[in-house]
Amino acid sequence: MRHGLEKALLYRSEGKYKESNEILTRLAKDYPDDPYIHYQCAWSCDVLGLEAEAVPYYEKAILLGLAGEDLEGAYLGLGSTYRTLGEYEKSKQTLLKGMELFPENHALRTFYAMTLYNLKEYDRAMELLLRCIVETTVDEKVKSYNRAISFYADKLDQVWK
Repeated sequence: MRHGLEKALLYRSEGKYKESNEILTRLAKDYPDDPYIHYQCAWSCDVLGLEAEAVPYYEKAILLGLAGEDLEGAYLGLGSTYRTLGEYEKSKQTLLKGMELFPENHALRTFYAMTLYNLKEYDRAMELLLRCIVETTVDEKVKSYNRAISFYADKLDQVWK
C-alpha cells in the first residue's frame, strides 16, 4: 500500500491529478478501513472538481477516526464541498464541528462565513470575516487557502453539481 500511496501523492504534487485519483480510488477500495487513504481520495476528487464524489470519502475518513491536521483538513474540505454543492445546512454543521475541534483554525472560520452568506446570515458572516481578518493578518493557515477564498469571494451564490 505505501508504494501506491506515495506514488499517488507524488503524482498530485506533479500536477498529475487524474493519475493520482485513479490510484487513490483503487487504494480506497483495497483498504476500506484506512481513514488517511479516504481523506487523500476526497482531496483528490476535490482537486479534479469532483465535489460530489469527494463527499463520501471525506465522511468515511472522519467516521473511521482520522486525526490531527488531517482531521482538521477533512472538516474544512467537507464543509467547503457541501457549500459548493448548495448543501448549506450540512456545510454549517460540519464547519461548526470543525471550529469546535480546532478553534484556532481561521480558515475554517472563513469558510464558515461563506456558508453564513449563503444562508443569508449576512451580518454574522461579515462580522466573522472582519474579526478573522483582524486576527489573522499573518496567519499561515488562512494564507494557505487564499486562492480558494479569493476564487469563491465573488461566486458565493454559484452552485456546482
